[in-house]
Amino acid sequence: MNLPQVRRSLVLAALLLSPAGAAAQAGADGTCPRDVLVAQSMQRQAIDQLEQADGDEAKNCRIWRRHVDTMRRVASVYARCLSGSERNERLAQVQGSEREFGTAIKSRCRGL
Repeated sequence: MNLPQVRRSLVLAALLLSPAGAAAQAGADGTCPRDVLVAQSMQRQAIDQLEQADGDEAKNCRIWRRHVDTMRRVASVYARCLSGSERNERLAQVQGSEREFGTAIKSRCRGL
């Protein structure tokens, strides 16, 4: 994965993290609004960590692995709590990021 691809992913993530986009459905226990806010915060933190990657392969691999794990957790919240086009857009973004960094991990992080 090269730097332009990482930046493209970060820009897409930033666009989808607008507060107005957090219109979560109320779950049976009413936790979805809170869960979506927490998921958005987790996603922002993961993006911040990606921006701090400095080219050291071992450090990058740790950051990328954490990013993939975070995107999976965020996706599960979005799948459960959002609906319609917002759900589809956010899921596509986090799942795409998960796949992109998963591919980078497989190709560049062997043994690290």
